[in-house]
Amino acid sequence: MATIEKNRIIEYATVASSHGRKPNIGSLDMMRTPHAIRPVAVTLVLLILLVTLCLYFVPWQQSVTGYGRVIVFSPMDRPQNIEAQIPGRLVKWNILEGQQVKAGEVIAEIEDIDSKFLSDDQVSILKSQRVFMESGLAQARSRETALEGQLSDLIGSRNLAIPAAEQKALQAEDAVRQAEQTVEQARQSLITAELNLKRRQELFEKGLRSKRDLELAELDIVTARTRLESVQAALDVSSKGLQVTRYERDKVVNDTSASLNSTRASLASVRETIAKNSSDLQKIDIDIENVSQRTDQRIIRSPRDGKIVRVMKAGPGETVKAGDILAVLAPDTTDQAVELWLSDYDAPLVTPGRQVRLNFAGWPAVQFVGWPSVAVGTFAGRVRVMDAVDDGNSRFRIIVTPDDELIRTGKEEPWPKLDQLRPGAEVNGWVMLDTVSLGWELWRQFNAFPPTVDRGPIGEKPKGGGAKTKTSAGKEDKSEDEK
Repeated sequence: MATIEKNRIIEYATVASSHGRKPNIGSLDMMRTPHAIRPVAVTLVLLILLVTLCLYFVPWQQSVTGYGRVIVFSPMDRPQNIEAQIPGRLVKWNILEGQQVKAGEVIAEIEDIDSKFLSDDQVSILKSQRVFMESGLAQARSRETALEGQLSDLIGSRNLAIPAAEQKALQAEDAVRQAEQTVEQARQSLITAELNLKRRQELFEKGLRSKRDLELAELDIVTARTRLESVQAALDVSSKGLQVTRYERDKVVNDTSASLNSTRASLASVRETIAKNSSDLQKIDIDIENVSQRTDQRIIRSPRDGKIVRVMKAGPGETVKAGDILAVLAPDTTDQAVELWLSDYDAPLVTPGRQVRLNFAGWPAVQFVGWPSVAVGTFAGRVRVMDAVDDGNSRFRIIVTPDDELIRTGKEEPWPKLDQLRPGAEVNGWVMLDTVSLGWELWRQFNAFPPTVDRGPIGEKPKGGGAKTKTSAGKEDKSEDEK
């Protein structure tokens, strides 16, 4: 049935065409595309094609955001507190808040309240005491020299006295030996006299010797006995003399040793006195230096060139303790840096050397996160330091310094000067990561994935601070897997 109807329509259209007129068929007119819709369709097709190309080819710079403040990178140039070094009473201020000061310039004066340092003549008194100590030390050293000479003389005398006493003892021993020989001689003489008397008695009894010869023999034996007793007494005297000589020798040894020990003790005492005087002299030197330094510490001076930011104490008469903050000094410096805080979610993506875009408080800026090259009012920096541990709240600190290379080549503007960009000003920062395609970034955002970074093979350091350009979504990961 449908085929018959279709054939009729075709036949009707053919006849109408042969007569030079258009066939009047309403269904065909309804099937035609209106002329006004065609441009819209073409536009939509081109737009879809353009969006697809943009998603594939347009680059997008990934980044992580941090918040922080302006700081001074060098610790020596950061704002510092000027503290009271001693307890005292404030006498006067020599500066005003906001005043520019030079290194060594007097800022304030303090009056010491410590009872040990109240005297104004304490230094001169200590110096006088030092003179007396030096005099006592000189006398002790002179006595030491004299005792050393006396000790040397005693040693020489001992070296002579002991050998003399020993020679004396040897002489006494020789005298004893001589006396012993004399006694032996006298004993032999007595024996001889007794034999002679016996012979003469026998001869006298026989009538061969006279009475006188017998009496002479008896006299000889008496003489021999007397001589023997005499030499034995001499032997006893010599023995006792030997013993006395030995005692004298021991006495010489002991006396000289006692003299030497006494002199050595005196010398040790003198040296102890010298050591004590030297120690006291050093102590008084330390006291003089301490008092002098204490006097200098009453004057509060500026440690370096800078500006007095804040005066923390009131006027004269106020008591301060050691360590109290008197004023705050901001040193003159051109050193600048920014301290940013990142969450523990973003910290693993950041490494030293990464580029950073900074928006300082008070500087109007338009930041295009994905296209930092077209950003207006932001400044270039580079990650210098990243903390190894968090601050206790799962935040990690990075320190950003100016990108001197880009600033030197004129590609970036220098940071504002410190009189405009003061330490403590708030800063927003965007740490630049890898460049990916726009489609990749949208796909990542829709899936809540973290930004990607080029990790590189294990053991190989990334080049160029870890940044690497990705031309299309997924291609870089695939090439890395193939490697």
